[in-house]
Amino acid sequence: MGIQRVLFIDNISPPIKAPSLQQLRHYTIARSLFKPTSLPRAITRLGFVQADPMRAPARAQDLILLHRVKDYRAGELERRYPRLAIEEAFFINYGFLPREALSLLHPRGTPRAWDAWDARMQARAQEVLDFVRQHGHTYPKDVQALFDHGSIKRWGSDLNVSKHLLEGLHYRGLLRVARRETGTRVYQTIEHRPQDDSPETRLTRAGQLLDMVVRLYAPLPAASLGYVCRLLVYGVPHLAAEVRQLQEHAKSRYAHAQVDGLLWFWPQGEDPGAARYQVDDRLRFLAPFDPVIWDRQRFQLFWGWEYRLEAYVPVHKRRMGHYAIPMLWGEQMLGWANLKVIDGQLLHELGFAGSRPRGSGFKLALDEALHQMQQFLEL
Repeated sequence: MGIQRVLFIDNISPPIKAPSLQQLRHYTIARSLFKPTSLPRAITRLGFVQADPMRAPARAQDLILLHRVKDYRAGELERRYPRLAIEEAFFINYGFLPREALSLLHPRGTPRAWDAWDARMQARAQEVLDFVRQHGHTYPKDVQALFDHGSIKRWGSDLNVSKHLLEGLHYRGLLRVARRETGTRVYQTIEHRPQDDSPETRLTRAGQLLDMVVRLYAPLPAASLGYVCRLLVYGVPHLAAEVRQLQEHAKSRYAHAQVDGLLWFWPQGEDPGAARYQVDDRLRFLAPFDPVIWDRQRFQLFWGWEYRLEAYVPVHKRRMGHYAIPMLWGEQMLGWANLKVIDGQLLHELGFAGSRPRGSGFKLALDEALHQMQQFLEL
């Protein structure tokens, strides 16, 4: 315990001048929407790119990388994945992260969904693992063809047990995604080095993971930091006690300040009020899971309106559209856009939280953003 106490005390943040809410907004935009770089460098800088299979007009991971990778094209991440030092994995959500971060997540136990099943599920999982080890790169259909696992009722629908076993083995770190073909995962086995399981090392690993989350989504209101800690516990349930301990000592680990009555956190060594955090005048269409807008509480604090992803909301209850994506112009979150490709043409419908901007400035910025989207989609 003495070593852990020193860890927290040594990281106490020096006092800084509290930034304004506008400075926090500038800081959020400028630090996340950095100058476009290469794909490997962008993923390393972000630390994690959340994935989503829905295309409207492209997958979320591609929309996120569009603004951070020079000359990025939709689908490039999937095409280049086998040659990059990155991994698909469940972190706080499912997505992509640098390979060196993967060892921080493991060893991870069996998925919670397996706990209620009998020992037969564990035996089936071992059979699948042995098969993939012998077979090499394996498609879900290969497992389904060999094993008669059938299906079970889960979440109100039929769940393919073979596919579920593969996903569970992947979650445990016994399989990795070698590549995708037309969106389908191709698996192979993977082995991790044995971990030092001492209390000090466990706390260090949990701290590195939480630091990744804070670097990605900073600045975070205290309530949002609590939320990401809960998500991290889902990702590393074996480090739950350590994550909770880190959350309790967040003021010792991260820079922080009270702004308009709320406590905010961000990484050590960064000053949200610094002049370097400048916002440009470009217009951007941001994915629902983009780091700038991922925290819905912060979104409402910064821009004064509620954004919701309505893809899973019944049609008659939607206010914005099936896959409305926020529209950022400079530091203003004007509203949202629904983008569709029909017969090779990019169509757009815009909605505004307030009044539509007048003048040529907005039209020029919108035209440029739509042109960038066309290039990204290779239309």
